[in-house]
This record gives sequence, structure tokens and C-alpha cells, in this order.
Amino acid sequence: MNNAEWFERALAVIPGGVDSPVRSFRSVGGTPYTVVSGRGAYVDDVEGRQYIDFVQSYGASLLGHANPNVVATLREAVALGTTFGAPTRGEVLLAELLVSRVPGLEQVRFVSSGTEAVMSAVRLARGATGRDRVVKFDGCYHGHSDGLLVAGGSGIAQLGLPGSAGVTAGAVADTVVAPYNVVPTLDDTVAAVLVEPVAANMNLVAPRDGFLEGLRAECDRVGALLIFDEVITGFRLSYGGAEPFFSVTPDLYCFGKVIGGGLPVGAFGGRRDLLAHLAPAGPVYQAGTLSGNPLATAAGVAVLEQVRPVDYDELTERVDRFGRGIEEAVASAGLFALAPRVGPLLGLYLAREPFEAPSNIAEARTVCENGLYGPFFHALLDRGVALAPGAYEILFVSMAHRDGDLDRTLEAVADAAAQIRGS
Repeated sequence: MNNAEWFERALAVIPGGVDSPVRSFRSVGGTPYTVVSGRGAYVDDVEGRQYIDFVQSYGASLLGHANPNVVATLREAVALGTTFGAPTRGEVLLAELLVSRVPGLEQVRFVSSGTEAVMSAVRLARGATGRDRVVKFDGCYHGHSDGLLVAGGSGIAQLGLPGSAGVTAGAVADTVVAPYNVVPTLDDTVAAVLVEPVAANMNLVAPRDGFLEGLRAECDRVGALLIFDEVITGFRLSYGGAEPFFSVTPDLYCFGKVIGGGLPVGAFGGRRDLLAHLAPAGPVYQAGTLSGNPLATAAGVAVLEQVRPVDYDELTERVDRFGRGIEEAVASAGLFALAPRVGPLLGLYLAREPFEAPSNIAEARTVCENGLYGPFFHALLDRGVALAPGAYEILFVSMAHRDGDLDRTLEAVADAAAQIRGS
């Protein structure tokens, strides 16, 4: 069966044929490829085609697909049992690793997804402060919980939605939306400010100098809590995530992706005095049958124990060279590109005329909605290079991508840009 046939089967039994909307190719057109396997920097589809993969499970696969050490660890772990509903050694080991690498992180609790991590951190912030309102930023995506879907990036932006049907006015009544890169003025009704330290769900928008520092100071002024949503930046931006990278310490952190080694996972944590508000010690309830799952925690430990600070330095250098190469390759075809980089995070904006790097979702939308990304995406896919099927997502270069993979990609980028320039 080919990709089209598998997608038809999926459409019959799965809404839209996918379990996450961005996978549907709705914003780029065409039929999704169905993945059979992946190894390192590559994935293979049901038709036997191989792609250099820059999706990498949207950042979860820091070491690339099917890392041998992670696979071996999972084989050992699965033989011992997959879930128990009781404390396990693995959750303690992974928690110790996270706490040891993030300076302000004193305790952490595991959940099953990034959405659940952020939802729980917001509840904790409200319970700890006794306040209701939460400030988020336009274009930042914090999962699909009701109160945080408003003005989200990622799939919400790609589908052209301001939020979601089924979310009541009451659910978002205590959510305040502010422009990214502008420090809002808070008052004593605000429980928390929730922010992506690097906005990676409106393509890539870097924090302006002083923005994160300003949020910290404004939260301190009114007694609000600062929450870093590090589902993407956590242990991908640097060895310790965004806090050491930017020298700004939040009160609460949310993690996902990398810490599960490719398995479903999330975590939230922060100072010990704040985490003391969680049940069973405190009145803020949160629970999960599969929280701290032994397979996910084993895989997370296997990933984090393999990486060193120097690995992040090397990945950052490789991504910087790759980003400059993309800009030059697109320019050689007569188009314009910006490939913004923050550490090893990499974005991509395309245009027919020169433009400035976006600093918020409104500016990002102007470039992302110019109609170039869809044809470019398909031109690259035809050449064996897989990007995320949406202009608001970033490229994830894993530690498994070698220079040869990136050089081959740059050749494909030049050819693809020339193709769409002439269309």
C-alpha cells in the first residue's frame, strides 16, 4: 500500500486521518507520508522512500531516531514491566538528573504530556498565589488545554484559528493575551506569566534583549509567578535549558519532548516551597495513572546521560553554519530567506522581497502566510528532505545529523528555491 492508500484507511477511522492536526498537510496541501521507521537523521515511509528528517518528532528526538543506547535501554526496561501505578526507581533517577542540570529547579513532578505539564503548572500557580489571572503571549503555544488555546501558535496558527470551538468564554476569562517581546504591566490579580523563553511555535522568534529579564522583574513587583514553558527549549537549547542560557530564573518550569527520549512524557517543577502546595502534601490536586512511566523515564535517563555541554556547543555551531547555508542557497535562486538561530534552534522564513526578522506573531504571520512555504515544502519532500508541514514550525537538527546530511540538504534547498522562484 502507498501513502495515499494508508491515509484513506486512516481517514475512515481517525478524525482527519491524523492524531495531531499539523500532520494532516492541511496548510501545505497534498497527502501525508506514512512513516514506517527511522534511524538517526532519517525516516522511511511505506513506499520505501527515505527522507532527511528535520521534524524529529517536533524536537523530542535530540539524538535522532532509534538511538542504539536508548533502544537497548528500552528493551531492558520493557522486560521488567510497562506500568505499575506505584513508585519506581526510574522516576527518581530522571528527576535527580533534571534537578542537577537546572539551577533553580528543586523538585519536579512527571506527567504524560507537555499539555498536561503546563496545565498543571498553571493550576499550581493559581493555588499557590490565590489569584486567578494568567498572562500568556500572542502566538505562543502551550498545549491544548482550554484556557491556553486562545491566540496560540503552531497548529492553531496554521489552521487560521483564533482558538478552538468547544472552549467556553468562561474557560478563557482569566487568560490575558499580550504581544510577545513586550513586557506587560501586571497587577495583583495576576497569578502567573506564562512564556516560551524562545518562541518556537510562530516559526522562530527570539526574545529581545531585556524581555525575559523584564518579565522576571515585573512578576517580582506584583508577586506573580514566572513560568517558563520549556517543552521545546528544555535540554535542547542547552545542557540546562533556557535558565542558564538566558541567566533568568523562573518560578516554575514545564518540560516535555527530550526528557522522554521519544516516549510520551511531561514534567513541571520549580522551587520546593511552591511544589509543597501539590497533593498529597498540599491542597492543589494533580494525578496521573501513567505519570512517571518506567519506559519513558528509562528512555529519558538514557538520553540525558549521553549528552554533555560540549555536545550542545557543537550542535549550535553546526546549526549556525547550516542556517547561513540555507540563507545563501535560497538567495542563489533569487528569493529571500531568514533562518534565525537561538543556540541550536533554527527557524526558516521565505519571501520574494527583503524583510526584517519577525519579533512577534503579527510580523511572523505576514511572512508565513505569503504562500511560498507550501510549494517549498513539497519541492524539498520530492528531493528527500522532510520539514514540518507548516510554516509556523521550526527545523529540528538532531545530534545525529552529520555534515554530509546538511550539505545534501543545502543542495536540495537551492534546487527547491529555484523551482518555486520560476513557478
